[in-house]
This record gives sequence, C-alpha cells and structure tokens, in this order.
Amino acid sequence: MTQAWAWRKSSKSAQTDDCVEVACTGAGIRVRDSKRRGDVIAVAPAAWVSFLRSLPGASFARGTES
Repeated sequence: MTQAWAWRKSSKSAQTDDCVEVACTGAGIRVRDSKRRGDVIAVAPAAWVSFLRSLPGASFARGTES
C-alpha cells in the first residue's frame, strides 16, 4: 500500500538516500527511512505537528519543503 502514498523528503537531502521521508495519508502521517522503505512509522497528525513545533529554529509552512 505504501506505493499509493506521495512520499516527500527535504530538498536539502539532494539525491542521497540518507534521509527521512514523510507521507500524508487519510489516516495520518507516515514516516520512513529512505534506505529501509519497508519499515514505516504511523504518527497521528497532532503528534506530528507537536514534533515539528519542538524543533529548534524551525519554521514550517503547509505546502513547502524545508
């Protein structure tokens, strides 16, 4: 089922496979390592927003990459 999700990663990771990928689904957020794509962590939307807000110096806008 993961093929149907639109996985995204930071534009700062260039073309390397050393990054985290994120997909928004109808059931919440999915997170995976770009090297181990079969292992996926499911995160509730509220928990994901809380995590993003806890990052030092980070600012996020919907629809943009950072």
